[in-house]
Amino acid sequence: MQIKGSVALVTGANRGLGKAFVQALLAAGAAKVYAAARDPTTLEAQANVVPIKLDVTRPEDIAAATEQAHDLTLLINNAGISGEAHDSISLETLRHEFETNAVAPLAISLAFAPILAANGGGAIVNMHSALSWINLPTTVTYSASKAAAWSLTNGLRLRLASQGTLVVGVHVAFVDTDMTRAIEGVPKANPHDVVQRALDGVANDQPEVLADETSQQLKQNLSNGIYLRPIS
Repeated sequence: MQIKGSVALVTGANRGLGKAFVQALLAAGAAKVYAAARDPTTLEAQANVVPIKLDVTRPEDIAAATEQAHDLTLLINNAGISGEAHDSISLETLRHEFETNAVAPLAISLAFAPILAANGGGAIVNMHSALSWINLPTTVTYSASKAAAWSLTNGLRLRLASQGTLVVGVHVAFVDTDMTRAIEGVPKANPHDVVQRALDGVANDQPEVLADETSQQLKQNLSNGIYLRPIS
């Protein structure tokens, strides 16, 4: 799918990867970018960018977004949260992370699927994580939500193939954004590099993008049971 001339919607577009997606889409020649955030006033005003109020966990917001973005050809499910405390496992956090990281991308994708079909098929990009494949003592619930998102993406890809919609899953480890600011001593990918690799994947019709070295190594070692071993 060509990025140039596309009409894209990016969730969580006010910061981090979402903001980088908006800039990269514009640089690649997207005709319009719907920038979605819970608070549209936090979005930067710029040409060819249309702000949308979208709390990805609220069905009424999703419905309103589909009414507005009827010309969509590229959906980027970027919004996500990590709310786990390092010294405890919270069921409330688990539910919140699942709702935002797994349920919401599926709900938004299903809502926009008929619009994408009507506009020629288009593409959906779901941001996953290298933690979709492994878990750590400090990421128990977050990893579980990302594993669910990965599985849902794989099913959605099969379901939407008949309407010509490309579904791309993007895996990446730590990215240098606000979400990882407090995490020290680990390599962090540049958000602009991650976004470029994701968009290159769309342009080359790749169903899966491994956006950094860590995710590439983990994928290669899944058959060796790397997810069973402690990872420092």
